[in-house]
Amino acid sequence: MIIGGINKLTLIDYPGELAAIVFTKGCNFRCHHCYNPLLVVPEYTGTHINKSHPQINSEGDFLGFLKTRLGKINAVVVSGGEPTIHKDLPIFIKKIKDLGLKVKLDTNGTNPIMLSSLIKNNLINYVAMDIKAPLNDYKKIINTEVDLIQIQKSIKILLDTSIDYEFRSTLLPKQHSLDDIHNMGMLINGAKLWYIQNFKSNTDLVNLSFNEERSFNEIELKEIVAVGTKYVQNCKLR
Repeated sequence: MIIGGINKLTLIDYPGELAAIVFTKGCNFRCHHCYNPLLVVPEYTGTHINKSHPQINSEGDFLGFLKTRLGKINAVVVSGGEPTIHKDLPIFIKKIKDLGLKVKLDTNGTNPIMLSSLIKNNLINYVAMDIKAPLNDYKKIINTEVDLIQIQKSIKILLDTSIDYEFRSTLLPKQHSLDDIHNMGMLINGAKLWYIQNFKSNTDLVNLSFNEERSFNEIELKEIVAVGTKYVQNCKLR
């Protein structure tokens, strides 16, 4: 597994659990507003690297670190980048599970075959899948080609699964209108949980020109959540 970094403790990324986060390196998207360019863009040389976290770059080092945290955490979030582009992800996750820890997977939904396999083999306990935009606007948001059928398959897998899951969307006025929120809601209609995440520009981004873009204000966010509530059981602001 190619590891880009870790966060030794999070209280919010895995709901209800004390968790560490491991960030895998590499992604098949190039979202303009992404604030993890270090994990996404191979040539990235920016300065926003959190030096307060242990600098762990190998799978062995990470598993060793987890062993020192047993009893202090009970879960691991596998994030990215995009973890499912790595063929050895199931093996990596099994090593984490063998330590007695729960696993949450963050994914963009482009690998439904791996997602389904991880669920069927009881390797993950929770999934967070990004919904970037209405399907007809995906390419504009992610800045690359995408097989939309794979996105739809991953959505259906989560809607039908018995494990815990959430959908989440990072939104900004430049890229998302209220009509878009309606269309995104229809895409995941009936889902248990949809988190709305406001765009932040106070960090390095994949597209640095987006540092000039504004975020939604509080009134606009409340309106977005109200729209989302029409389609899912719970729509919340994160």
